[in-house]
Amino acid sequence: MYLKCHRRFKDGKEHRYWSIAEKYRCRNGRSVDRHILYLGEINDSQKESWLRCIDTFDVASRRQTRLALFPSDRAIPKYAGDHGVQVCLEEFTLRRPRQWGACWTFCRIWEELELDRFWSERLKNSRKGTSWYRLLMVLAAYRLIDPGSEWRLHRQWYKRSAMGDLLGEEFSLVAKDKLYRCLDKLLEHKEDLFSFLTGRWQDLFGITYDVILYDLTSTYFESDPPFDKNDKRKYGYSRDHRPDCVQVVIALVVTPEGFPLAYEVMPGNTRDNATLPEFLKKIESRYGKARRIWLMDRGIPTEEHLAGMKERGMLYLVGTPKGRLTRLEKELLARSWEEARPGVQVKLLPREDDLYVWVQSRPRVGKERSMRKRKLKRLWARLKELQRQRPAYENLLLKLGAAKKESGRVWSLVEVKLPEPPDRKARSRRVSFTYSLNKKKLRAVRRREGRYLLRSNLVETDPGKLWEFYLLLVEVEAAFKNLKGDLAVRPIFHQRRERIEAHIFLAFLAYCVYVTLRQRLRQRAPGLTVRQALDSLGMMQMLDVHFPTTDGRELIFTRYTQPEKEQQLLLSQLGWRLPKQPPPRITAKRAVEM
Repeated sequence: MYLKCHRRFKDGKEHRYWSIAEKYRCRNGRSVDRHILYLGEINDSQKESWLRCIDTFDVASRRQTRLALFPSDRAIPKYAGDHGVQVCLEEFTLRRPRQWGACWTFCRIWEELELDRFWSERLKNSRKGTSWYRLLMVLAAYRLIDPGSEWRLHRQWYKRSAMGDLLGEEFSLVAKDKLYRCLDKLLEHKEDLFSFLTGRWQDLFGITYDVILYDLTSTYFESDPPFDKNDKRKYGYSRDHRPDCVQVVIALVVTPEGFPLAYEVMPGNTRDNATLPEFLKKIESRYGKARRIWLMDRGIPTEEHLAGMKERGMLYLVGTPKGRLTRLEKELLARSWEEARPGVQVKLLPREDDLYVWVQSRPRVGKERSMRKRKLKRLWARLKELQRQRPAYENLLLKLGAAKKESGRVWSLVEVKLPEPPDRKARSRRVSFTYSLNKKKLRAVRRREGRYLLRSNLVETDPGKLWEFYLLLVEVEAAFKNLKGDLAVRPIFHQRRERIEAHIFLAFLAYCVYVTLRQRLRQRAPGLTVRQALDSLGMMQMLDVHFPTTDGRELIFTRYTQPEKEQQLLLSQLGWRLPKQPPPRITAKRAVEM
């Protein structure tokens, strides 16, 4: 930048007007001036003041020193003799590019949730000065932005991110042992965090807790038994399709908007219907005994659980197991369909204090029917191909097993008749088989496609509304999908029981930041997902610009890249303003800062 003079003759006199300009170099060797600030007519003392303003800057040190920068081929003016520094402009370098935008976004949401206030009161610095609170921020940001192991955070991610710059912490913060020791300090604050976050979401978004969604999932481990008898890692029904691994069961309660209220880690062999009573007590103790609506999938509540909920005045809407649908199907078939919503028809069947609602969604019928037809058509073509090939008996069994696995439930619609097993001498002989369509099962499947049997004690509620309530269970499934996908809660490599639960707690904390950002995007930038927003803002990098000086020092400018149009638009929609660029630094003489 420099002061540019504009001369104008007026009324027989010469007038000088000044402006601050910036020179841009073009590819063809030409230079173009960009006017930054118009100053008008100024006197000599004002001119000198503006020159000092352009040439000097403040250094972030214990005592601020004003320095003036000049190219190495330009003499230092007299007014800057005491604080002038000559810079070798042709030797400047760009070093250590690192991810800045997504890290800053995380810190922005963290402050919006006031988690800085919550954790700074509970995680005090160690005697050696380690900030456990800031280390927790690093762990949570890592879990949200680019999840992986603590070892990877220590070796790679921290240096590739700008979390150290944003928090003002050096690399010593993420020493390997400190990362694991920080996990040991978290679990005791779990219940307090649940209460704190529900209050913050209510203040920020007006969230109510009249409807609660409850579901379970499992997550597996890369570890081998045997374990201590009190260890929660057990073999059980794996929703991750990894029955060969030990696991734990995670029960989660969320609102219809997807905000998590509480979770619990249970042994891996826990039955679904054994988890509900404990959660009912927890939610009642935290939010009172208001008439909330509990939404659950089939298999979680038992008849005993539902009877207990009725006695305590709780409302519920649950899916019904297939066995009950089979018992009630004749009565339901005798009733006529009623139009509840466009495209949604219902049949009502009152029973004692409950109402059974058989719901048929025409779009869902079409979707499930097309999926079944596609799989059945593929299976039928494969069976026809195998019948034409006539492989040996053992090969036939293997190929039929592969076809059964690929087709899934559609396999039950086809009856395959195999020949008698040949003796050992004739094992290599080609054999044939027959297959046919089981039309009775096909008709039963067609009757149930796109149809669900719901059970509720909300007998006065519009049946169409009950169907809409039940569809909200997808929010729980989305929460589990985000925990296992974007936040990579699985697999777990920790071996100590406390750190296993702390790992899940950290993923829960990162998910709380995730859903808060998602709600902000829904309000102000609809159509964008959290991952799209993080990827877009994550394109903003931070770099260190090093300028060597003629006296053996280096000037270091730490700068984040300016947002592109896409990022500017997103920031504008969210109502966010970027912080000021960090102040420059200068190294000691003959000691270059790396």
